[in-house]
Amino acid sequence: MDRRWLGDRALSVPVLSLGTASFTSGPWSGNDAGAARRLVDICLEEGLNMFDTADVYAGGNAEMVLGQALNGRRDKVIISTKAGLRTGAGEHDVGSSRGHLLTAVEGMLSRLRTDYIDLFQLHAFDAMTPVEETMEVLDDLVKAGKVRHLGVSNYAGWQLMKSQAAARYNGWQPLVAHQVYYSLIGRDYELELMPLGLDQGVSALVWSPLGWGRLKGGGKHASAGRHKDATPDYAPPLYDETLLERVLAALGEVARDTGKSEAQVALNWLLQRPTVASLIIGVSSEAQLRNNMEATGWEMDAEHMRLLDEASTTPVPYPYWHQRAFPERNPQPV
Repeated sequence: MDRRWLGDRALSVPVLSLGTASFTSGPWSGNDAGAARRLVDICLEEGLNMFDTADVYAGGNAEMVLGQALNGRRDKVIISTKAGLRTGAGEHDVGSSRGHLLTAVEGMLSRLRTDYIDLFQLHAFDAMTPVEETMEVLDDLVKAGKVRHLGVSNYAGWQLMKSQAAARYNGWQPLVAHQVYYSLIGRDYELELMPLGLDQGVSALVWSPLGWGRLKGGGKHASAGRHKDATPDYAPPLYDETLLERVLAALGEVARDTGKSEAQVALNWLLQRPTVASLIIGVSSEAQLRNNMEATGWEMDAEHMRLLDEASTTPVPYPYWHQRAFPERNPQPV
């Protein structure tokens, strides 16, 4: 499987990563320990050796199942996990304070059966904790050898830039990854976060690259997504149903031309976008995993990319429409 670098050659990762939110029962449908280990086996056979999890997935059980599945082969894999969302009822069971992050990492190491985390990410921005406190404790965790690389998830542009600036100013470990929502029906990432990633050396790890299952194809009912009705609170919003219709029509046309599935085409489009390092795929079966893997190892031609670009383009808000009126001084990354 092709590989790309996070940041300025900080960490080499496969272009697809396996998300573990489905490990054990939960809102994303479950894979028990046996099924999870089988998915891990298939991934490693195909060169997909990065696994993404979080302390809130199934109340920490997803990390435990992943740790069990990786038993005896820790040196062959990259573990990416996240903390910062609420994990309990206590006052300090949430956020990015020194106390919470130190406690969270110790719990993760125990559940994952490892003594280090390859990529540790803040799951959400904590406006109640100074970024200097947060970035300093992250640097301490790196120096202690418990964490090797740092990232964030779901940050606004100013939040990411403020955190990165604090790290660089103080000589602390910089951020190299931003876990973001990005898909053919959700291209907001391109407005500010993509240019920022290019400028600051922060690569994108994409969650829900199929728009919460809406882009997997298979007819109108299937395109609504396997998650949408069961977990509406988690789903990225779709403000314009006509956008989905346009994109699905374009995906169908490209799929027929290339002999690929709609899902494979949608994933391949993302892999040709700037800053994108890896797509986090969540699967409920071996067949789905193998189908998604076939999105790699090939590239669409320029005409197919143009077709998908045009079908998925939406009006942009201020100040971006104004900046795009002066492309000479405000070049676009895409």
